[in-house]
Amino acid sequence: MGTLASELTPHAERIAGLPRVYVDANVPAGLVAFMRTRLRWDVLFVVEHDDLRRASDVEHYRRARELGRTLITLDRDFLDDPGFPPDEGSGVLVLTAPAEQGYRALLARADAGLFRQSSLPLLGRKLHVHMDWTGDDTIEP
Repeated sequence: MGTLASELTPHAERIAGLPRVYVDANVPAGLVAFMRTRLRWDVLFVVEHDDLRRASDVEHYRRARELGRTLITLDRDFLDDPGFPPDEGSGVLVLTAPAEQGYRALLARADAGLFRQSSLPLLGRKLHVHMDWTGDDTIEP
């Protein structure tokens, strides 16, 4: 018998059928609303949870894995492999854009190119997406 999260995560993935993401506190609430309403993602936004709001980056990384969710952030610190080993994570998507409209475009491209293919499309991987991102590196050989 594992933790509640480890026992329920496989069932939630089957039932939901939606991309499941864990969004840290540096992502604007407007983008979270976009993920929920326009992309129809199942979003856990740490700002909405008192026990997660002030957690460390390491705790967010661990919690996303425990809950079977892809971590979405604007924080490039998560790209540090020694600090956040890819094989210990459920996948990280780091977004970089000059304005909210750019972030929305990146999320829409990630939705079509990544999140509709798999419940954890970046399991054990990290992806830094920016305005020049073509999506070509999303498909594993």
